[in-house]
Amino acid sequence: MTDERTDGGATVARGGMPFGLPTWVGAVAPLVLLAVVVAGFVFLNPFAGLVTGGALPDVTVTHASLPNDETVVLHVTNNGPDPVTISQVLVNDAYWDFTLYAGGEATNTLAPMESGRVVVPYHWTPGWDLHTGLVLSDGTTFTHTIPAPQVSPGLTGELLGLLAVVGLFVGVIPVALGMLWYPVMQGMSDRSLHAILLFAVGVLAFLAFDAGFEAFELAAEVPGAFEGNLLVVLGILGALLLVQAVSAWNASGDVNPLGIAYLVALSIGLHNLAEGLAIGSSVALGRVSLGAFLVVGFMIHNVTEGPAVVAPVAEGERPALRHFVALGVIAGAPVILGGWIGSIAFSPTLGALFLAIGVGAILQVNWEIGTMVRRRGSLGTPTNVLAFLAGLAVMYATDLLVAL
Repeated sequence: MTDERTDGGATVARGGMPFGLPTWVGAVAPLVLLAVVVAGFVFLNPFAGLVTGGALPDVTVTHASLPNDETVVLHVTNNGPDPVTISQVLVNDAYWDFTLYAGGEATNTLAPMESGRVVVPYHWTPGWDLHTGLVLSDGTTFTHTIPAPQVSPGLTGELLGLLAVVGLFVGVIPVALGMLWYPVMQGMSDRSLHAILLFAVGVLAFLAFDAGFEAFELAAEVPGAFEGNLLVVLGILGALLLVQAVSAWNASGDVNPLGIAYLVALSIGLHNLAEGLAIGSSVALGRVSLGAFLVVGFMIHNVTEGPAVVAPVAEGERPALRHFVALGVIAGAPVILGGWIGSIAFSPTLGALFLAIGVGAILQVNWEIGTMVRRRGSLGTPTNVLAFLAGLAVMYATDLLVAL
């Protein structure tokens, strides 16, 4: 049978344009007609006779920062289609002076989709909740609670250095230690190697669930104009399809184990980037105590990521040392980068998007690993299933040691 697929870029004639018109006219005509229809609708304005109110105001307080115990800073975004004017600010049921900074200047008005900072000179007590409210010119009030406030240290060289050290111990070192199991894996039977690969799938699946739940939690804090839940879905599907496209582009008949190892490292790196973002933003907002126990908990939790990275290349010829170095850096170093980004520009939108991208990449990588095991043996053996469950269980048990 002749293969009649035409997805290789070939042009296939399926009939020409009517009246002999050039193809570009057919491509542009729907857009021109759409513009005419839209202009006609706006000109005729069939809703002109209806008595309707304006759009409701929608203001989001994305987060608060506390540079000292005499100042409260609320970071706000106007999600609505109309400008809003902040007339008063409440702190613990009392009205206080404030200054709104937006667009580089002091103002009382936020344009549509504009963000700003509401600075309130208020003496607060660490550990005591702060209940704030923004009262707009039309009387609409938006509230925000700051639980157990602590001073935000702000961006300093010392903070960046601290986050680099924390990222080294939380991300780079654990992944490198986990990769040291590679020589042991090389001496295993095919059955044992497949079990290790399914253990890696369990590890990655736990990371996907964990990051997915956290992404949707952060989506609730994303300004309404950005549609947080849809942003998460877009990030997951976009990353999944992008990794699939890269994998298909690099495919040469069979699954490339080294390519899969790099995809695993990339997906773990994206997850660790979001993990670093959470650490950095928590430190910058004064919400985390990075004691020795917490760092040790992260190390124990993340050391299982190392075997997941090198498991795809455990069967066959040993890759060059530079590949191991690159795999470790790709998987572990993003914790440092994420910590820096989180400390400089905390954003629920950015955090939710990074987490979603990590989830999408992990899902596609798990599919690739499953395909590799299925081509070399059986995927659903009792050993493989138990190994998968062990990966989930180990990550759950070590995750209990980590709490921001």
